[in-house]
Order: sequence, then structure tokens, then C-alpha cells
Amino acid sequence: MNPPPSKPVRLIYVDDSGAERSGYATFSWLELRIDDWQVALREVLDWRHRLAREQQIPVIYELHATKFVNGRGDPSLDPSWNRHKAKRSLVVDDAFRMLAAAPWLSVGTVYSQTSLRGRAFADERSRVYGELVTRLDQRLTAAGELGILYMDGDGTDRSYVAAHRELKLATRSLIEDPAFQHSHSSHLVQFADLVAYAGYQHVLQLPEKRFAWPWYPSLSGVDVNGGPLAV
Repeated sequence: MNPPPSKPVRLIYVDDSGAERSGYATFSWLELRIDDWQVALREVLDWRHRLAREQQIPVIYELHATKFVNGRGDPSLDPSWNRHKAKRSLVVDDAFRMLAAAPWLSVGTVYSQTSLRGRAFADERSRVYGELVTRLDQRLTAAGELGILYMDGDGTDRSYVAAHRELKLATRSLIEDPAFQHSHSSHLVQFADLVAYAGYQHVLQLPEKRFAWPWYPSLSGVDVNGGPLAV
């Protein structure tokens, strides 16, 4: 008997955003076929090397969206560059132009807005993550694919694991529990962080962050849902 044909595998990089004070719980991701991983990482590294040449931001410097965009730290080896906060948003503008043109990329965002606070807000975040996992799993199954999900973090929040284990083994297409990886050790997780920050700012629409509003819509052509999805 011939073995069944192997299924394509998709790599999915997830990060969260939102805040209890705003009531938004958001999760965003970027994804690519495993066959495209080498091409994707090469393109991201080429962009980082160009950033190092032009802005003197080392390739190993972690592009953490909240810190970088809000002017924290000294990303550039040029002290005069670090004093101009507007230059940071131009870097992110360029990052999203690269992502929008990447043939290997798909993205997505799910979110909820709630008046819940404290433990109830944490439970709502867990629910939203569960919706994300269920929707990803269903889409993978419909496409005849398998998926490996990488989550920014250290794995101490067990609610992420619980969402995966609630999937029915007979039909699930997401492999194993989430694989946790700190963003400082993965360029693709860092880009998921940028996408998550942009998705949150797009739904939040704070006037003082108007400069960030266009970032997520610039990816509409590669968004699997056409835009952030309320769940």
C-alpha cells in the first residue's frame, strides 16, 4: 500500500497586543509556507542589513514595536539618529512596504473590545486566542495543510497551550502545542510583533498615533480576512 501524500506545512508566527485600559484584546500573525522559509528569512535579513548600513541599527538589535516606535532605547549607533523619534516611524513605514510586497507572506488579526477588566479581561484574551487557534486550524484543514504555530513568549501562560489541546485530534491540523520563542531570538517573531502593534493601532485609532494608522491597512492585500476580524 502506498503511503498517503504528505501535506504542505505552514509556519505561523503570532504575537498579542491590546491593553486592559483600552479594552482591546488583539492577536496578529504572519504566515508562510515552510518551503518559503529560507526565501522569507533571506529577505528579512537583507532588509535588516540595509537598515544597518543606512541607519546604523545593528542586525541583532531587537525591533520591539512598543519600545521602538515610542522612542525608547537607543537602536542606532548614531546618537543623533536616536534623538529624532520621527525617524523610527519612517523605518516602520519601510518595513511594511517590504512586507506588503513579499510574495511569501500572509497575515491576519483577530480582536475583541470589552468593558471587562482584571481577571475577566485576562479570560477574554484567552477566549480571543482560542478563536484564533480554531480559525487557523479550520483554514489549514480546508486547505489540506498542516501548521506549526510560534508564539512570542516563554510558555508560562498555560492558557495558550489549553487552546491547542481543545482541538479535536481526529480533525486538527495545527501540530502540537504552540512553540514559544522570544522575539529577540527570531526576526520573524519580531515582524509578527510589528504586525500586532499595527493591527492594534488600526482598530484603536488614537489621534496621537495617527502616523501608525496606515501600517496595517497597507497589508490588506495579504490579509487572509481582508482586515482585522472581530471575534
